[in-house]
Amino acid sequence: MSAPKQDPAVEDITQKTKEVYLDDEGKPITKSAYKKLQKDKEKAERKAATAAKIAAEKAAREANQVDCSKDRYGKLPMNQSQSRTETKYEDINTINASREGETVTVRVRVQTSRATGGKMCFFVFRQGVSTIQGIVTADEKTISKQMVKFGVGISPESIVLVEAKIVKPVEEVKSCTISCAELAIEKLFVVSDVNVRLAFSLEDASRPESSYDEDAQLSRVNLDTRLNNRVLDLRTTTNHAIFRLQSAVCLLFREFLIERGFMEIHTPKLIGAASEGGSNVFKVSYFKTNAYLAQSPQLYKQMCIASDFGKVFEIAPVFRAEDSNTHRHMTEFMGLDMEMAFNEHYHEVLEVLEELFVYILSNLKSRFSNEIEVVKKQYEFEDFEFLPKTLRLSFAEGVKMLREAGVEIGDYEDLSTANEKFLGKLVKEKYHTDFYVLDKFPLAVRPFYTMPDPKNPNYSNSYDFFMRGEEILSGAQRIHDADYLTERAKTHGVDISTIQPYIDAFKIGAPPHAGGGVGLERVVMLFLGLGNIRRSSLFPRDPKRLEP
Repeated sequence: MSAPKQDPAVEDITQKTKEVYLDDEGKPITKSAYKKLQKDKEKAERKAATAAKIAAEKAAREANQVDCSKDRYGKLPMNQSQSRTETKYEDINTINASREGETVTVRVRVQTSRATGGKMCFFVFRQGVSTIQGIVTADEKTISKQMVKFGVGISPESIVLVEAKIVKPVEEVKSCTISCAELAIEKLFVVSDVNVRLAFSLEDASRPESSYDEDAQLSRVNLDTRLNNRVLDLRTTTNHAIFRLQSAVCLLFREFLIERGFMEIHTPKLIGAASEGGSNVFKVSYFKTNAYLAQSPQLYKQMCIASDFGKVFEIAPVFRAEDSNTHRHMTEFMGLDMEMAFNEHYHEVLEVLEELFVYILSNLKSRFSNEIEVVKKQYEFEDFEFLPKTLRLSFAEGVKMLREAGVEIGDYEDLSTANEKFLGKLVKEKYHTDFYVLDKFPLAVRPFYTMPDPKNPNYSNSYDFFMRGEEILSGAQRIHDADYLTERAKTHGVDISTIQPYIDAFKIGAPPHAGGGVGLERVVMLFLGLGNIRRSSLFPRDPKRLEP
């Protein structure tokens, strides 16, 4: 019996189905493409099998290989003050070529690491404003390949404990601040590792500003990114130098004044009324009433003078509720304030302030030159010029200089920011100084407690100090007569009831006195030519920033 004949249509469909080839995604492909795909798969499988075999053999070799350095590297347990040894920990800035051959222990951060083959790894270690090169090299006697591999895997910015021998490099290590010596690593332990992705590299954050002109492709870390990740940003050697210099300004301020018989005071920052009058004051809830953050220690400094303290100073925060989003304004900054009684003329105080700044500027240059040079490597700036005896001009003389240069300005008109800078430029060209004083400001532009000039009541016994054309200190002789102080306060629209304790302090007798207030961050910014006050503020506060 013959087989039944298949329907021609079904046979045609079956034949076409047999000829359909699909790729890995289920899409139709040609027979030749399908064959090639299969060959590639077989090739990949053989390659993977070979790689797996090689890896297994390598792992087996490493497992059988004795690690001669197993006690010389690793991750230390969390420090809970379990014990205390007699280990001497060195500052890396004390390391130099003259100490070649010495073995030292240092705790440092890993700024960068670079492997060379499987037997060597170079590190840049950082500590404060100093960096030094470290090298770990496998020798199979004391330093194993496993130890080198461990070093290669340490994340940048991890803190490590290193025991190493000081050696002289074959060539000067120009990439590090310590260029005449390097560390031949003998032990390497991780104290605290990094387990998140860094917002930016310290290499990018430390790059000189001039390098961007040479290579536009370089990664630039903008200021907002820096401030949003301030803890990481503050680790750069430049920032360490900036804030060491900021600390130095406070140190020198104290040194000078204490040497001259001043007493350091601490005045309240929560007060019952606006200390300067006006609306630029922060109001805070204070139990069942309101309080204000002090705009300055002004009133309390004067009350201390009325208490016969004679000469006082303070370093403390100042708060200004000014919606000013400029390169030089902040809502909170550190004020360096002083006040002193004088005998005959407020210029006795002005001279002390002038000498104070010459002392600060001179000692910054002589005692902190290393920090200045560190900052200059990233933010290039002209050396700050000043005279041994401070240049002092009257406000009228300043106005005259501006007018001679084509600026239209009234006799009693306050200086705009643009005119301040322009006058600073004119002063620099004529007198070759970045630092000078303007005396006898118009009375109308000064606070209510400012003493008027005895010869021309349109002027006042007040002064401003300038650095690189920007104001850094404002001061004056204060009114010490209670009746006249009350009159001036009323003229300025100040509610007498809000400052009554201040007025009362002068009713029981007070000596003539004067003083001034300095913005710390502004001084540092201008001395170093940083261009933005946020770079000289540890955690800046402005109208748009309350964090971190």
